[in-house]
Amino acid sequence: QVQLVESGGGLVQAGGSLRLSCAASGRTFSSRAMGWFRQAPGKERDIVAAISGSGNRRTYADSVKDRFTISRDNAKNAVYLQMDSLKPEGTAVYFCAAGPFGSGNLAEFRYWGQGTQVTVSS
Repeated sequence: QVQLVESGGGLVQAGGSLRLSCAASGRTFSSRAMGWFRQAPGKERDIVAAISGSGNRRTYADSVKDRFTISRDNAKNAVYLQMDSLKPEGTAVYFCAAGPFGSGNLAEFRYWGQGTQVTVSS
């Protein structure tokens, strides 16, 4: 069983930065690939970035490439999302989830956090 708790969301102006954190429980954290998703009002939940269990593989959605960075600290059971040059269209609830690396299929992600709101003002 894995429990995930996100933090770090808030209100930021366009062009600003935020760092999201996801704290995980469970002894198998380091073996699990992790993903960050976001869901804007009235839209589907989409994957933003993913990282393998060891941290040596990362992937990003085209819309955030070169602006967002996913990382993890397995000693702390945590995964992070550094978001720079934020845009108003980045306003969404951001979720972390545990699931297979490289998949954007929500059904394949078994464990989810409750989400953290990010609002980017123009």
